[in-house]
Parts: sequence; C-alpha cells; structure tokens
Amino acid sequence: MSSYDEALKNVNAVNSTRLRRICGTAMLSAAAYVLMFLEFPVPLIPSFIKMDFSELPALIAAFAYGPLSGIAVCLIKNLIHLFNTQSGGVGELSNFILGAVFVFTAGMIYERAHSKKGAVTGALAGALLMAAISVPSNYFVVYPVYTAFMPMEAIIGAYRVINPSVNTLMDCLLMFNMPFTFVKGLFSLIITILIYKPLSPMLHGYR
Repeated sequence: MSSYDEALKNVNAVNSTRLRRICGTAMLSAAAYVLMFLEFPVPLIPSFIKMDFSELPALIAAFAYGPLSGIAVCLIKNLIHLFNTQSGGVGELSNFILGAVFVFTAGMIYERAHSKKGAVTGALAGALLMAAISVPSNYFVVYPVYTAFMPMEAIIGAYRVINPSVNTLMDCLLMFNMPFTFVKGLFSLIITILIYKPLSPMLHGYR
C-alpha cells in the first residue's frame, strides 16, 4: 500500500468515526428527550418533584464518545424541551447545568481510567457533584421562579407534610432535593452498567 493510499484510509477512518459519533449523539439526544416525558413521582418526596431517566442517554454518550458528547445530549434535549416548558426555560437551564456536571465528570474520569471501575468511579463522582450543585441551582434559580406559580410558603409546606422539622427552603433542599438528585444519578449509573456492554457494538460500529 502506498503512503497516499494509507493516508486516504486514515482520513476515511477518521471521517467514519466522526460521523458515527455525530449520529450516535443525535440518536441518544432523541432518546433523552423522550425520557424527559416519562417522569413519575416517588415516595417521600413532594409531588412536584419528579423522577426521570433522561440523563441515562447522556451518560452513555459520555462513556461511548467522550464528555463533550454527553454535554451535547444534555443541551439538545433541553433545547427541544423548551417548546414544552412550564418554567419559562429555567427548569431546562437547571436540568442542563446539573446533567452536564454529571456526565462531564463521569466522562472525564472514564477517559483516564477506561474500565468498569473507572466508569463507576466517574459516575459516582458526577452524581455527588451534581447533588451538591443542585442546592445552589434550586435555591438561587429554580425555586425563586417557581414562586410566581406557587407561594414559597406552599412550597415549604409540601415538604413539611413529609417532614415537619423543615423550616426553610435550604432545609428542604438539603434534606430532600440533594439526596434525591444523588439517587437519580445512581439509577442512571446502575442502568448504564447493565446495558452499556450490549449497546457498545452498535454505538461504536463493531460487527
């Protein structure tokens, strides 16, 4: 094989990989958008806080194609969801920030420790960081906007029905939202670990 043929082969391989990454990211973004609608309430949490698994495709993208692809999935699903927003875009902004923190952290650690242990470590670190950032995100951004639809007293009252010891919004966020957000990340990790290996050939174009 001549040097020209070899160079052409390498270019084709790079283009094929790039195209596969773009198509895979688009496919996972569509899946994430659909999963945003499959939300459901959970016990011991106020009913206006819903569980969904829309970070799952973003985490898969971060592991398969790198952290930037994971962030792209978080961005695309929320941009499309703006057409259905009930929060003036603030909920989508918060969802993007938290999801991006989660998958970027997980993807970066997985890139440096490309193993099942690296994936678990990365996702755990991402879930912890996402949970920590959910407190200021909700306190300074999300809940102040929601008070236009529901008074702060009513919001805190919904938490107090479950645990009468909470008195302030910060109490609510630390006792309910932060653990909830961490558990949400854990569920995405568990499901990803279960399905990533069977999906890997399709995501990477293996036969």
